[in-house]
Amino acid sequence: PASRNTFSLSHSPPAVHSAFDPFSRKLHPRSSLSVPEKMPGGVQGIKNIVLVLSGKGGVGKTTVAVQIAQSMAAQGKKVGMLDVDLCGPSVAKVLGLEGKEVMQSSEGWVPVYTDAEKSMCCMSIAFLLKSNEEAVVWRGPKKTAMIKQFVSDVVWGELDMLIIDTPPGTSDEQIATIEELKGRGLKGAVIVTTPQQVSVVDVQKEISFARKMGVPVLGVVENMSGFVCPCCDEVTDVFSRGGGGARPGARG
Repeated sequence: PASRNTFSLSHSPPAVHSAFDPFSRKLHPRSSLSVPEKMPGGVQGIKNIVLVLSGKGGVGKTTVAVQIAQSMAAQGKKVGMLDVDLCGPSVAKVLGLEGKEVMQSSEGWVPVYTDAEKSMCCMSIAFLLKSNEEAVVWRGPKKTAMIKQFVSDVVWGELDMLIIDTPPGTSDEQIATIEELKGRGLKGAVIVTTPQQVSVVDVQKEISFARKMGVPVLGVVENMSGFVCPCCDEVTDVFSRGGGGARPGARG
């Protein structure tokens, strides 16, 4: 039978304690799932890849990423979601996929589908952890190797769009993801912020990072800018407004 991939996150060598080795990039030998030959592994069958970035945590980046993916799926598009926030994965929880298992086939890892029609699929390190409380304590090289596996060893198949949820900031995960996807369908990045000035300053840094990495900024989403009263429909700007289009927009 198909097996679930689990591994122990410790400082010991992964070859001893892991069901997979992120450095070897080899799949677990036990696999029984059959994947149609027309479903390519890796990202070569994906038409558009979009990163969702943020300068700070807590701005609703994952929620925005999921909403983009779900809105595309609602239009009849084939959509995938990749969670490269290795230390704080939350896409699986937002999509209601906690406890689901990633299966393996001879072609690679098979992502978890959100519906019977397979209109949307997801891959996250959360599916590989033994429990939700287990911490990922990895340095840069391990993170980079894991992201390479997510990009190259997952059977994404033919997709209209792949949305990639990244951790906040400009760390190893973002750099590794961009370098792995350059020239392979990466169209640009959507940056999420909130109206507060401290978040606006950080989103400017994120725009600068995207430019330095050669990634087009497709747009800036100002999240949490207004609360709509369920009784009278009046909009109250709890956290102010206009931060997403002020200073970042002034610089393109």
